Amino acid sequence: MTFSLICIAIGLASALVAGVFQSFSDFVMRGLVAAAPASGMESMQHINRTVFRSVFLILFFVLVPTTIGAAIYSHLTISGAAAQLIALGMMIYVSSVFCVTLWGNVPMNNRLDCQALDGPEAQAYWAHYAKRWTYWNHVRTLGSLATATCFILAAVQL
Repeated sequence: MTFSLICIAIGLASALVAGVFQSFSDFVMRGLVAAAPASGMESMQHINRTVFRSVFLILFFVLVPTTIGAAIYSHLTISGAAAQLIALGMMIYVSSVFCVTLWGNVPMNNRLDCQALDGPEAQAYWAHYAKRWTYWNHVRTLGSLATATCFILAAVQL
């Protein structure tokens, strides 16, 4: 019963992460792109700096060892569909949320942070950034949602 509750907590935390990512994909990035390029860029630079002091970032990072630990525990102690769902949820989170963030969105954020807010080069990068960043954010949204689904279904199986 206790491990089932842990799976529910992981599922809910993953769903919360998915909700934050989905908000960016749904309306935050569209709002920033609709602003003047310099304003949108500056706002995104501030958002990217602010996230380092957020509860969201803690939750985002804590889910990595938590999902890995849950997968190891389930591999050693349970069998069947629940163990497979937990392993799948862990693999989805690590690959499509954590790794995509580290190798997709973060390098783009770092490059954006170095951009001056005026000039054609910055505006061209902003247009590229907005499309590519949002694409990878869609991947993170779906990955977080799939992780949540796997862990909630595993909890039901347990």
